[in-house]
Amino acid sequence: MAERKNGIKSFLERFGTEEACEKHLFSLRFPNGFVCPKCGCVGEYYTLPKRKLYQCKDCGRQTSVTAGTAMHRSHLPLTIWFFAMYLVSKDKRGYSAKQLSNEQDLPYGTAWYLLQRIRSAMGERDSKHLLSGVVELDDTYYGKTKKGGKRGRGTSKSKIVVAVSKTEKGKPKFLKMKVAPNLKSRTISSFVKSSIAEGSKVETDAYSSYRKPLESQYLHKYEVFDADSDLLHWLHTMIGNMKAFVNGTFHGLGKKHLQKYLDEFCYRFNRRFFKTGIFDRLAIAMMNSSPITLSELS
Repeated sequence: MAERKNGIKSFLERFGTEEACEKHLFSLRFPNGFVCPKCGCVGEYYTLPKRKLYQCKDCGRQTSVTAGTAMHRSHLPLTIWFFAMYLVSKDKRGYSAKQLSNEQDLPYGTAWYLLQRIRSAMGERDSKHLLSGVVELDDTYYGKTKKGGKRGRGTSKSKIVVAVSKTEKGKPKFLKMKVAPNLKSRTISSFVKSSIAEGSKVETDAYSSYRKPLESQYLHKYEVFDADSDLLHWLHTMIGNMKAFVNGTFHGLGKKHLQKYLDEFCYRFNRRFFKTGIFDRLAIAMMNSSPITLSELS
């Protein structure tokens, strides 16, 4: 995919109208020509421009370019969606609903829902990737401790399982973070199976919950954690950056929606070298993600 200029002037030249946005989404959804989502008929359709629909000539099914995607049943103009995606992809510090509300003159609730759907698409896109090679694995906590509550792994804070794969030179490559109900062996096992390819070398501290999930299908290297050693160096750096990202832009979060913000942080980190291409990749993620309703977020 060719990289493009990232300035706002260039962006508006590409996507300053509804027609330009719809044409781009059509090319992403139907890269080889229109395919009816109901009967599978290829290339045979009518356009209904006033309703922004495409009707299959064979079965009569009508569909829009956003049906069944992250923008499913949205009544917002596509230009607003595109500009929001541009702002999110351009600002590495993250973009809050308050900022978007002011920038686009939207009600706060509308801006929040829009951004949550973008974050949902980010998370769904990255969920398909398995870490491999050498992987650092650990856990962390986020939030406030209840008065009189425990510290450490028994804390009442949100518990997060974190894993980062490394390049052959030992640099961080791909990052995953998952809010977990607890840090028991069964929970760790579920994360490992869905996030790390079998046969990978996994580095952890000596916490007992890591041993059983990693004992058979992985090469498990562990040692008692020492703050002065290089053990899990990159993973702990990513954790520190994540907390600065959340606290700096969103000023703290509750447990309910924390995962969406972790998804945004990881998605942005995993594409840190794409530079101007991140908007195009985000548009693809939006078109290939599942719808999410407001009730699912409430």
